[in-house]
Amino acid sequence: MGIKRYTATQDNTITNAYESNLTTRGTGSNMGLADSLEVFSIYAQASATSNEQTRTLVQFPVLTSDTTTPTSLYTIQADRTSGKIPASGSVEFYLRAFNVVHDQTMPRDFTLVISPVSQSWQEGYGLDMENYSDLTYDGTGSNWINASAHSPWINIDNLPSVTQSGGSFLSASWMGAESTVYDEFNYTQYFTLGNEDLEVKITGLVEKWLKSEYANYGVGLMLTSSQADGNRSYYTKKFSARDSEYFFKRPVIEARWDNSRKDQRGNFYVSSSNLSGPDNLNTLYLYNYVRGQPTDLANVGTSAINVRIYTSASGGEVIDAVGSGSFTYLNAVTGGWVATGIYSASYALDTSASLVYDRWFSGSAGSGIDDANTVVYHTGSFTPKSFDSSNIYSIPRYVTTITNLESEYWNSDATRLRLFTRLKDWSPTIYTVASKTIENNFIEDAYYKVYREVDELNVIPYGTGSDYHTRLSYDTSGSYFDLDMTLLEPKYSYGIKFLYYINGAYQEQPEVFKFRVKE
Repeated sequence: MGIKRYTATQDNTITNAYESNLTTRGTGSNMGLADSLEVFSIYAQASATSNEQTRTLVQFPVLTSDTTTPTSLYTIQADRTSGKIPASGSVEFYLRAFNVVHDQTMPRDFTLVISPVSQSWQEGYGLDMENYSDLTYDGTGSNWINASAHSPWINIDNLPSVTQSGGSFLSASWMGAESTVYDEFNYTQYFTLGNEDLEVKITGLVEKWLKSEYANYGVGLMLTSSQADGNRSYYTKKFSARDSEYFFKRPVIEARWDNSRKDQRGNFYVSSSNLSGPDNLNTLYLYNYVRGQPTDLANVGTSAINVRIYTSASGGEVIDAVGSGSFTYLNAVTGGWVATGIYSASYALDTSASLVYDRWFSGSAGSGIDDANTVVYHTGSFTPKSFDSSNIYSIPRYVTTITNLESEYWNSDATRLRLFTRLKDWSPTIYTVASKTIENNFIEDAYYKVYREVDELNVIPYGTGSDYHTRLSYDTSGSYFDLDMTLLEPKYSYGIKFLYYINGAYQEQPEVFKFRVKE
């Protein structure tokens, strides 16, 4: 599972738009409980030079201290601490907001700016997005003038600080000399037709929040200053709010990372002159579980571990292995810690042996594995394959099944689904049916997607971009992936499909695997 979503904990639309009388501005209005968010600029409606705007505020559960509700258990910080998402540098964060279809005029060819909010604010309880009748001068909630009841927005560009209207944001001009630093975390997205969803990578900002280098007050969505204050109207862009009835349309921060592991123990190829150096490398894994829980090896922890290849489980000759990292001891390669209880090592092997044994050890072994200072943690085995070229160019086709799929899952479940993949044109003879197990083929580069059956909405699209967040792992038992059911809305049925990258092209597989999520 290389994807987690964190739904907004509060959001609001603030405005200085005129009420229906075109005389009074609705600057005191609040729309915190409305089911949509709005961004617009209206030029010359009340007079030849009048200007009206709305901006959107959205905050997310980044730090555990951001919220005292039960959702605090599902903050980005808590999930990083527990190991559910990777450390900084190994995960990307995306701000996602989803277009609302409406019957009003929609702007085209505009840019939205996403800027960090610079002070605390309240969501409020307003609903009226038409007449701006839900006022907050004497109640709870943010508006165009105040960040919360009786607490105005502060212009932090000025020292000493002064009040301002329309929200307070970490802008490019903040604190003078540091302006280039803060400008780095002001993001933009261009909209051509106006009906596009918002999807912007905000990894740098989220990491600043996680390190408490910036206080997490969320972000503001607004038109650029030139568009908002210009002589053209941009009316009106709407996004679903966190109170939307549509589960998959609520604004989220989406964490994406590549958590695939390619354990080539069952698909290990000996070195070939037909391949380049990197292509001759194979990766093996060691999994250390104690009473069902992954546990780091004693006296190894997150340090390096060594691997040596033998011709026998109890002894035999040492086979020379060429590792991708530094050498440690004679004919040994260096492996490393991957995650709690999981270690890997990558190396090339030149041997004619039909079965070889990998021993994982630490210590100061000399030429032999029986040195007194050596601790052997695991001995595995695998059957090396030989790489051969072919006179025929073929595009293989496969038959795929999920071997452990259940018909229903609880929405709190997290399950590991395993695939069995065989060649479609496999034609057994009477002999092979009686004597040979069908071979589970390894797909080096495979992806999954999940869609809702009732409307075919892609709720987890194929992650074939730069993040590879739906790429499948594999080990000796074949391909597998982890699916977090909390990503899915209960009471609906879903389908899973697969995409294989074969011969330089993506091929979507025909099979569909269906299940239902219950609560």
